[in-house]
Amino acid sequence: MNTRYIRLGEESERTELVATIGFFDGVHRGHQFLISRVIDEAKRSGMASAVVTFDRSPRQVLQENYRPQLLSSLETKLSLLSKTRVENCFVLHFDASLAALTAHDFMRDVLCRQLNVKKLVIGYDNRFGHNRSERFEDYVRYGKELGIEVILANAYVPDDENISSSAIRVHLREGRVETANRLLGYNYTIASKVVSGFQNGRKMGFPTANLDVKRCEQLLPKCGVYAVMVSLKDTVEWKRGMMNIGYRPTFNGEDVSVEVHLFDFSGNLYGQELLVSLVGRIRDERRFDSLEALKEQLTRDRESANRLLDEAYKTDEDKINNP
Repeated sequence: MNTRYIRLGEESERTELVATIGFFDGVHRGHQFLISRVIDEAKRSGMASAVVTFDRSPRQVLQENYRPQLLSSLETKLSLLSKTRVENCFVLHFDASLAALTAHDFMRDVLCRQLNVKKLVIGYDNRFGHNRSERFEDYVRYGKELGIEVILANAYVPDDENISSSAIRVHLREGRVETANRLLGYNYTIASKVVSGFQNGRKMGFPTANLDVKRCEQLLPKCGVYAVMVSLKDTVEWKRGMMNIGYRPTFNGEDVSVEVHLFDFSGNLYGQELLVSLVGRIRDERRFDSLEALKEQLTRDRESANRLLDEAYKTDEDKINNP
């Protein structure tokens, strides 16, 4: 996939494009279906396929003090988009000037003049432009004026199940990671750096890597214990583990923390970036009367995590396609 970072008004694209536009948070199965329509239309038309997305959530520009709870970082989103086999990805810098454009002016200045889009495939629920007030019929009218054919993509609703970034966030907030993973089409993965922790797990024989919560803009699922697969960034090996998200009630914690215990691993992970792939939920977080009681529960949690991971990865192909 050819990826270009662009700003409003920069050098124009000469290649004729079939494109779609959106933030594509999580690049879930609905997004994948939409992009497949773009690729198919591009092949039929003899043009190149493209995705137009943004380098940050529009709400970060439009709403002061907005803290994102994203399904994917920009880097992860681009990696997921590349797997769709779309040929081009244009990453627009989203700022106040871009936010002020009406849908008509965005189509004229960005899609038509700057990117040379000849066909625009629109998701059934997509809205863009200042105040997002226009509808599909308006985009069609603007397109006829600008020489852009606007095509409506049907909703992707397998088994009558709503697939959207909003629905996935709800499932994650309620701890239903298996459902979220099904809608995503892959396991929800958190990426963050390892920072210094509390060392309590090490004392019980369960050393943990503590993830930097403050700098992570991704949504944290409901507090509790999860079976996970873990990898160092830019490596291909995935290791089994379990993760606790919560307030460490046994130790009277006050702030949320994310602690990952890797099975059969010894080494220093401090300062490195981990990818933590959530496979299944084991239990709620709770307070224990003693460290011994907590240690016994952690031993049971490890057994539960291994059972969930055994079930999830029955074959080597499963491990390759969905770590």
